[in-house]
Amino acid sequence: MTRPISIIAGYHAHIYYSPEQKEAAAKLREQIGQKFAVRLGRWHDAHVGPHKASMYLVTFQPSEFNKLVPWLMLNRAGLDILVHPETGNDLEDHTDRAMWLGNKLDLNLDNL
Repeated sequence: MTRPISIIAGYHAHIYYSPEQKEAAAKLREQIGQKFAVRLGRWHDAHVGPHKASMYLVTFQPSEFNKLVPWLMLNRAGLDILVHPETGNDLEDHTDRAMWLGNKLDLNLDNL
């Protein structure tokens, strides 16, 4: 059961892509970097952590949430995106506290 928590240190948006979608993911990444106060993570063509698909990470502060997330809802270019808070509990952050744009993908929860 999820415990109540009041502190969100930041957010992650995992932008997933297939090889065929990598160009669209690159364009989206460029737009995100230009429009928002974020930190763009490395490209991960190989699976990393709990993620079973290629992805890159976008890290942002709570003050950017109400700007970035609605924009992603409208401009995700058909890509699947996981948005979750950073509370210190990786398992709950990636599951109970997560929000999906597009399809909900399977995660390898054993890695959390």
